[in-house]
Amino acid sequence: MGRGRAKAKQQKVARELKYSSQMTDFDALQRELGVSDSHNGGRPVERDSDADSDDYDDWTGTGR
Repeated sequence: MGRGRAKAKQQKVARELKYSSQMTDFDALQRELGVSDSHNGGRPVERDSDADSDDYDDWTGTGR
């Protein structure tokens, strides 16, 4: 007994989360998480495109 009210409240909260159209403030989220793009200027990291080497060269000692 008493489980019905708690379950109804959980369903209400879940429904509000699912169907609400809140805008996410990504800047505030970055500040909260302490994320900074200053380490690479905001650009994606580029890898060398050397066709002769692969990721296993370091393990086998055959890399350049």
